[in-house]
Amino acid sequence: MSDDVGARLKALRTLRGISQRELAKRCGVTHSSLSLIEHGKVSPSVSSLKKILDAIPISVGDFFTMDFENTHQVFYHQHELPDIGSDNVIYKLVGANRRDRALSFMIETYPVGSDTGREMITHQGEEAGVVIDGEIDITIGIQTRRLVVGDAYYFNTNQPHRFLNAGKVPCRIVSCCTPARTF
Repeated sequence: MSDDVGARLKALRTLRGISQRELAKRCGVTHSSLSLIEHGKVSPSVSSLKKILDAIPISVGDFFTMDFENTHQVFYHQHELPDIGSDNVIYKLVGANRRDRALSFMIETYPVGSDTGREMITHQGEEAGVVIDGEIDITIGIQTRRLVVGDAYYFNTNQPHRFLNAGKVPCRIVSCCTPARTF
């Protein structure tokens, strides 16, 4: 148990950018005692731990429930983004390997003349995006608008919608939709 407390304390202190000496000074514990705790050689009493955590500051409850070990992949190279699009529309999905995704975050590419299909799409959730290259015609319900670089959209996806690149250059969009779609 003392190893876990010590490792958690060191991780938290490092995460907050506080040196061992600074934390010892803040909480009134000797530097050597703090070092022994962090290395799992000494197990602090509850009152000592609370005194140390108050100097950070963080509650004892948050200290023990905070996730210091990120078990999910965080960073992705562009070649790690699978294409989940269809026909000639490219949807590069970020975080496809995460089973617990709450959203779908994508880089969409629409070559000239491409679209999401003749039929309007509907599904539960919300979708938002921003055009980063080119232009795109988006129809949501009975509204159609041509978006250019920097323009954005946000809508409820139970409204029928369709995307069409009627422009002269490929269009790229960074988008997000909920709930996470399984592809």
